Amino acid sequence: MPAFRLALFCAAVALAAPCGAQTTYRWIDKSGQTVYSDQPPPAEARAVETKEGRGRDNERPLPYATRQAAEKYPVTLYTAANCTDACASARALLNGRGVPFAEKMINNPEEAAEIGKQMGNESFIPGLKVGSQNFPGFEAGSWNNLLDLAGYPKTAPYGSKSSGAFPQ
Repeated sequence: MPAFRLALFCAAVALAAPCGAQTTYRWIDKSGQTVYSDQPPPAEARAVETKEGRGRDNERPLPYATRQAAEKYPVTLYTAANCTDACASARALLNGRGVPFAEKMINNPEEAAEIGKQMGNESFIPGLKVGSQNFPGFEAGSWNNLLDLAGYPKTAPYGSKSSGAFPQ
């Protein structure tokens, strides 16, 4: 029996390890043992199941709280080409919390005037929109408050990747 537990443990560890887009097979062999393998099962195998692994480039799914907040209150970051330090701080805040966001770069004065009206402030770069709430300019405390009210976690989960068009 200890050999079976060891084999089961090794199979679990092998399946949990990151691998590149690999197919895993599960079947019951002729002696009634459940087998996990990356090799296709023999012809006499019963109850064959296959599972496609995700590749290394695939992103991890978002945590439940983040998915819920993002569905109800999507986040948009407004930036401009001439915005450097404040926009970098804004991206860092959002990425540090693991917030998925779209980044809209303002390219001309007409766009700036239109979004400035929505923001209620002509000098709004960087600007943040969380759901239907807007905040012109970067102020970490106010941005964190908006994100807290929307239900976004306070920190990004371990191993999360940057979001937005221009990650640091």
